[in-house]
Amino acid sequence: MRIAVPNKGRLHDPTLSLLERAGLHVEETADRQLYADTVDPDVTVLFARAADIPEYVRDGAADLGITGLDQASESGGVADAASAAADGDLVDLLDLGYGSCKLVLAAPEDGEVATVADLAGGTVATEFPNVTRDYLDRVGVDADVVTVTGATELTPHVDMADAIVDITSTGTTLKVNRLAMIDDVLASSVRLFARPDVVDDAKVEQVLTAFESVLAADGRRYLMMNAPTERLDEVKDVIPGLGGPTVMNVEADEDGNGMVAVHAVVEERDVFATISELKAVGASGILVTEIERLVE
Repeated sequence: MRIAVPNKGRLHDPTLSLLERAGLHVEETADRQLYADTVDPDVTVLFARAADIPEYVRDGAADLGITGLDQASESGGVADAASAAADGDLVDLLDLGYGSCKLVLAAPEDGEVATVADLAGGTVATEFPNVTRDYLDRVGVDADVVTVTGATELTPHVDMADAIVDITSTGTTLKVNRLAMIDDVLASSVRLFARPDVVDDAKVEQVLTAFESVLAADGRRYLMMNAPTERLDEVKDVIPGLGGPTVMNVEADEDGNGMVAVHAVVEERDVFATISELKAVGASGILVTEIERLVE
């Protein structure tokens, strides 16, 4: 099975990190190498431009692809498994939780275009013509779309377009170029995509489970502690755990009192307050560790 991943840019390192955390260590490769083996002999990584990855998956050069929803939407469409099977679109299997950005409609500050309706009969410049046309159809506005390959923000200032559709994360670039956001076009993040015909493949399901386990572990910590048996109910009330805690009997303390070991998964943001509360109800030997993967 081949997984297409970004070969460079801001998505490259986080994607390799995700593969590593999921247990799919990528073997050392030379610069510009197109393929790389992983520790799983059945899984190979294919390096490609982020914008080309959807087409690699559609054409069968790769079975899975990791790239932005914006790129997949621009290349020809994305759907859930049921819909994709009918029309051949890519299947959006999982939001991987990084690379968040959005495509927005923007126009010059204090210009003539202040609402979407003001674009009727005008021109929009963008690197995402297909997404832009779909958006204009969705909002019922008839406008021309001009495809550009860079410096999109400049086009309204040199009379090439009345507005633009472009990617933004913070809005800073738009402000620097005296452009105001008018509407959100598409919210995007990095996703795991597949062709409809491989969704039920056992290896695809294995990779999906591995990625889900990494995401489930993010922001969570594993707590271990000892507590007096007689105060176990109080300890349980304190722990904001993932389900009920695991409780095991241990040897009595030096005074002969019954003790239990309590293990639980908690949200990282709760750890600070939880430790103080656990100590107050008699817990001791409290240990907090990171979680690499969590299969729920």
